[in-house]
Amino acid sequence: MSNDKSGEPERWFSLEEIAQHMGVSRDTVRSWIRKNSIPHHRIGRQYKFKISEVDAWVESGQSANADKGH
Repeated sequence: MSNDKSGEPERWFSLEEIAQHMGVSRDTVRSWIRKNSIPHHRIGRQYKFKISEVDAWVESGQSANADKGH
């Protein structure tokens, strides 16, 4: 069942869930957040992610530059 046609809002994912989804460490995701390269949203002291935004970021090729310095 696809979420895009269900009418339900997309679920927010935690930093740990995104790291697991992408197969990287939490520290790697934190590094990308510090560089403001991965799409994320700050809610209080937590970072939340939408899988669709992160997947689009990867598919766009922008993630290939995430480990390079700004």
